[in-house]
Amino acid sequence: MTFLIKNKKQIKSFEITPEKTYLNRRSLIKSVGILSASSPLTSLLADNHEINKASLAFTKNSEFSTRETVNSFEEITTYNNFYEFGLGKSDPYRYSGNFKPKPWTVLVTGEAEKTGTLAYEDIVASHQLEERIYRLRCVEAWSMVIPWVGISLMDFIKKFQPNSKAKYVAFESVFRPSEMPGQKRRILDWPYIEGLTIEEATHPLAFLAVGLYGRELANQNGAPIRLVIPWKYGFKSIKSIVKISFKERRPKTTWNLAAPNEYGFYANVNPTVNHPRWSQARERRIGSGLFSAKQPTLMFNGYAEEVADLYRTIDLNKNF
Repeated sequence: MTFLIKNKKQIKSFEITPEKTYLNRRSLIKSVGILSASSPLTSLLADNHEINKASLAFTKNSEFSTRETVNSFEEITTYNNFYEFGLGKSDPYRYSGNFKPKPWTVLVTGEAEKTGTLAYEDIVASHQLEERIYRLRCVEAWSMVIPWVGISLMDFIKKFQPNSKAKYVAFESVFRPSEMPGQKRRILDWPYIEGLTIEEATHPLAFLAVGLYGRELANQNGAPIRLVIPWKYGFKSIKSIVKISFKERRPKTTWNLAAPNEYGFYANVNPTVNHPRWSQARERRIGSGLFSAKQPTLMFNGYAEEVADLYRTIDLNKNF
């Protein structure tokens, strides 16, 4: 299959928050009185155990990046869905401090010529790191714009030479209940598992993130390596990956197993297909204010021109 990617205009430097700005933003917020010294967010930031993550060397990929204003570092790292650490949006920040993302390995198995175990450091060293600014749309109808740093999933997959039986790619998260308190509760059937078709996984937009805002991933954002599929709802972008498998048959996925009538295998952002308990037609951008108007949800999260061809033979109302 041939993919045609429309060239995007060069991102202007003022559209990306400088490193110094985001690291010092808490002091600025307090100084202008937006937050009081005792506010919950200020308290969180004061104890931020992830703010000094190591810097990464990368190039900026403007071809695939949105030109929308990115969310702040604080918003991205304190408002998360990561049920391994708890159900609340601040729980991943609050309860991920004991998680150890290093040393780390990823096991690659299945229908491929080359398989085996890779160390995180070897994965990073053997690929060109890029910054791609992608929209993230959550199934609960909120969204962010995030400056991810990582590698092309397509390039990663090519190194293993999947064979003709590899129709799908399955992913599995780490299972460490001693470090991830949410896994001590039967919220979901752990470990978290996800999957893509091989065509989706080898699309140029598919991404393995190892950082954000120019630094290694914070624990609460899926350290040390996570999937980013920007045209799908956020739960497809599995975090803290320890296993990748090439499969002939469609893999099971966590949320589809938990509630198949609510969460389909494809999980493409689609404003015309509602969640059984709420509409997906509009979304609230995090950081826009509690009382700001919601914005229309875009088909495929705004990436329709790039990915619609993947689903030309599929009824997206049935295959949600």
